[in-house]
Amino acid sequence: MSVSARAWVFVTPVLLALAVVVGYPVVRAVIMSFQKDSGLDKSTGMFVEGGGAGFSNYTHWLLQQCTNSLGETVDCPTGNLGSQFWAAIGVTLLFTVVTVVLEATIGLGMAVIMGKTFKGRALLRAAVLIPWAIPTAVTARLWEFMFQYDGVVNRIFGTHILWTADPWPARFAVIAADVWKTTPFMALLILAGLQVIPEDVYEAARVDGASAWQRFRHITLPLLKPALLVAVLFRTMDALRMYDLPAIMTQSNPATRTISMLVVDQVRQGPNSASALSVITFLLIFTVAFFLVKVLGANAVRTQEEQREAH
Repeated sequence: MSVSARAWVFVTPVLLALAVVVGYPVVRAVIMSFQKDSGLDKSTGMFVEGGGAGFSNYTHWLLQQCTNSLGETVDCPTGNLGSQFWAAIGVTLLFTVVTVVLEATIGLGMAVIMGKTFKGRALLRAAVLIPWAIPTAVTARLWEFMFQYDGVVNRIFGTHILWTADPWPARFAVIAADVWKTTPFMALLILAGLQVIPEDVYEAARVDGASAWQRFRHITLPLLKPALLVAVLFRTMDALRMYDLPAIMTQSNPATRTISMLVVDQVRQGPNSASALSVITFLLIFTVAFFLVKVLGANAVRTQEEQREAH
């Protein structure tokens, strides 16, 4: 048996498992997204099957179109989940951009500090990982207590802000909690990238008279770019699926409703329409991930070429 044939023998079971675990739910969701939700026929009062829906489930979300009691297509009224789609997209993207930028910036600083040799470094690394190790539900409840009207935050700053009720304070509260929890994960990934940078490169730069800032700008950042982009990719995909943190902290506050929360709310009303929303969410995450992977691949290859030329 050839090497390639033996490789397929070992790979085939994994591919079959992935097809069942990943492929089937995706295909099933796509099929359901083109079906109407079952319910009561308003004219007869009888329970009827949904039947084919065409693209109506998608236009319901993308164009915010609903069907009234007369069967006419109208704009979704305020309060309907369909009218909240683009607002949820905006909130999701806001959380993603702000949290990923903050976590990458702070995580980079933490990684640089943890990468240095000093007494107690192992204890510091273990302590830094504690927020990431805490379950998200516990983190959300902890920060909810802190941001209550009579909580720690208002007492420290002497303010009277409804952090989990008002729109922008609630968004800030969710961002603060997410940054606190997930920055250690970014720092850990970036630290792994820092540790593979050859020390002799820094020694050569010191001999040439490069300052600490010059070494960081011209050596650390270019060589760290692949690891940094991997960390950004993982965190971006995770942030686009954010659900439990805002759901627990701010509960039903529309100002913090993400696209994942909208999917869960819609499942309670109609699984087929929720499937269409799930497909849209999947395409959004896939598009962003594809873009980041292409950028990551280009930069990773370029950095490796520069490293080979430098050596």
